[in-house]
Amino acid sequence: DALTDNFMYLIVDVATNTAAAVDPADAEVAVAAAARLGATITHVLTTHHHYDHAGGNNQMKKLCPSVEVVGGRGENVQGATREVADRECLQLGDAVTITAIHTPAHTAGHTSYLASAPSSSSAVFTGDALFVGGCGRFFEGGPEDMCETMRRLSALPREALVYAGHEYTVKNLQFALEVEPGNSAAQQKIRWAEARRASSEPTVPSTVGDE
Repeated sequence: DALTDNFMYLIVDVATNTAAAVDPADAEVAVAAAARLGATITHVLTTHHHYDHAGGNNQMKKLCPSVEVVGGRGENVQGATREVADRECLQLGDAVTITAIHTPAHTAGHTSYLASAPSSSSAVFTGDALFVGGCGRFFEGGPEDMCETMRRLSALPREALVYAGHEYTVKNLQFALEVEPGNSAAQQKIRWAEARRASSEPTVPSTVGDE
């Protein structure tokens, strides 16, 4: 099941009870989660075209007929009603600004989304570009593209929260320790991650500074 390790997220503007769903591959689950919060989904933010991230978009449009489905320019995500360029902004409710960040390599038009609001920590939703302890596979780009993606993400505030698209932390850190077996930070982090997973707890969010 491709969705067993996926993360979907809701960004909620509490003043207006409007929400953006990030990569809602299971549309029914996303809509039900919003209903429990008393929120209405007005936007879908799609990081890239792969089915385990964009495959619920058409169903989201059926369940939320007025929803705006956002994807990166040229990415051709399922059901897109708006394509955004690098650094293009959109507004969620009264307080939340969402900025698109072009983060290619996994796919050519892969886009991360930075959510910010007054007096709150910002959060970046990185899909399959940046994970906790690692980065995404190169399907439509190369190392130079990923280096540029990491440069763009590393320029964000160090305290910005990082919400990745998959629960890959333990596997990423296992690989890191194969490459650098003496890395004490990775050793400490994998012990923490393994304990979290043993308790069925997620290892997100991280922060830009940590990654």
